[in-house]
Amino acid sequence: MTRRRWIAETWDETSATLVGAQAERLARVLRAQEGMTADVVAGGRVYRAEVASVSPAGDASEVRFTLLAELEADPALPVTLALAVYKFDRMEWAIEKAAELGVAAIAPMLARRTEKHLAQNAAKRTERWRRIAKEAAQQARRSDVPVIHDPVPLAERVRAASATGTVRLVLAEQERTTTLRHALQEAITASGTRMPALELALGPEGGWAPAEEALFDANGWRAVSLGPRILRAETAAIAALAVVASYLE
Repeated sequence: MTRRRWIAETWDETSATLVGAQAERLARVLRAQEGMTADVVAGGRVYRAEVASVSPAGDASEVRFTLLAELEADPALPVTLALAVYKFDRMEWAIEKAAELGVAAIAPMLARRTEKHLAQNAAKRTERWRRIAKEAAQQARRSDVPVIHDPVPLAERVRAASATGTVRLVLAEQERTTTLRHALQEAITASGTRMPALELALGPEGGWAPAEEALFDANGWRAVSLGPRILRAETAAIAALAVVASYLE
């Protein structure tokens, strides 16, 4: 039987601890008892662990594990999604699914066509997005949690320096000749045996403004396409990650 996987809030060399809502669920809903085994993620590593103590107390609940043995863990996809902010319910769905698919990080951007009230409230949503990503990572049995960056203006993200060797791609509706698949093939060939890191930008509802397209181009981002169909922002995010995973995993 597959053991449940939990992501610890605190840990040391021999133990790891869940606190708050996660511990409350484990203690009261799943009725954790001393000696029960589970997989626990601590510091980006996965361990087979055994419950050492259970303290159900609402928001102050705590479940402590003894770490028994480190397990082999699959790495995250070396992909950062630079995601223009759009309708929160759809964006949250995209964040959840991107976390399940293995994305390393999500960088929300405030684009020209991001609705004003969404841009004004994006910062207040960041912690919720982080909780969604953490829960999705746990559900998908990941050994890490995607980084959710604070929202910033699009220009700030586009102009920011990237790590050496990072391939920066932008999904653009007007692009018809270069597909994401083709750009990935070229990047992998150019990188040799090393897996390239990717940063992939996806636009808001209504697409990129012309000035934004010019900004991407001026800062070395390559425009790519997912094909002839016009996809919703959240659909494009998942379709793009599926294509990337088919090459990198």
